[in-house]
Amino acid sequence: MASKFLCFTLLFINICTADGYELYSSTRCLFNSTELKDIEFIRSYYYNRMELIRFDSDVGKYVGYTEFGVKNAEMWNNDPGQLAAMRAQKETYCQYNIGIWYANVLSKSVKPSVRLHSTMAPGCHHPAMLVCSVYDFYPKWIKVSWVRNGQEITSDITSTEEFANGDWLYQVHSHLEYMPRSGEKISCVVEHASLEKPLIINWVPPMPETERLIIVGAVGLILGLILFLAGVIYRRKSGDTSLACRFSEKQAEDWSKDAAALSLWRPQKEMFFKPGSELCFTNVLPKSVMPLVRLHSMPPSGGRHPALALCRVYDFFPKQAKTRTDAGSQ
Repeated sequence: MASKFLCFTLLFINICTADGYELYSSTRCLFNSTELKDIEFIRSYYYNRMELIRFDSDVGKYVGYTEFGVKNAEMWNNDPGQLAAMRAQKETYCQYNIGIWYANVLSKSVKPSVRLHSTMAPGCHHPAMLVCSVYDFYPKWIKVSWVRNGQEITSDITSTEEFANGDWLYQVHSHLEYMPRSGEKISCVVEHASLEKPLIINWVPPMPETERLIIVGAVGLILGLILFLAGVIYRRKSGDTSLACRFSEKQAEDWSKDAAALSLWRPQKEMFFKPGSELCFTNVLPKSVMPLVRLHSMPPSGGRHPALALCRVYDFFPKQAKTRTDAGSQ
């Protein structure tokens, strides 16, 4: 992008409070590169916001703008030392500080992010409006344009100024009112110093309702097919389990015909279960544990009686137990 004419300003204020009047001076460096030929040094003196005297490096001397300023400019111009000191400021003051700004600020850039979307156009003669929003770019200068079918659009465009985010970054928004036509191609073109080539964002119209319904139906059909295949696979795995059961039954039938196997397993009832049963009757079944009993009252929930007595029985063995309630003579 073409370089812009920049301004680097330092303001020195000398205040003389005499009935509310003030005198102050400002020093500015105007430049568009770090070359000495592209730099201009200006120092101005003001009294109550009125400029009295100015030194401009391009003029090379003081210039007065009021009667008082003209007299002082003539006096300072007759002082060779004063003029030499001011003429040297272009190099000693401006060029030095401009180099710092270029190295740390002006040579830096941040690429923008772009969002292209549609919105309603209230009170306009066009039924649709596109908004090209460009966010978080630096430096400030940027160009946003519109292209329809390869031709730049110059009408029905409204753009905002570059807004500062407060963090050295900027944003800008461009609006295009248009009449939608089938097959046309509309693009937002962004040109910025951080970009090697223009950034082009094409507008993709939203999908029609009929096509959207077709896609939803197709997705549902695919999902149903997946569930059907999952059911078939599960059914086949269940069939394999049935085969395993039939194999176990056949194996049991073969073992029942084997006399040696039957003679091995029949004595197990007496050899294994009888000693275990005697051990259980000796050490467990004859034993018993006396229960703990707690009787207390509690309010009934929605009953016909005003009170409820609860008898709790804890920690007893064996399981069989009997409780009985005795209420006086009843």
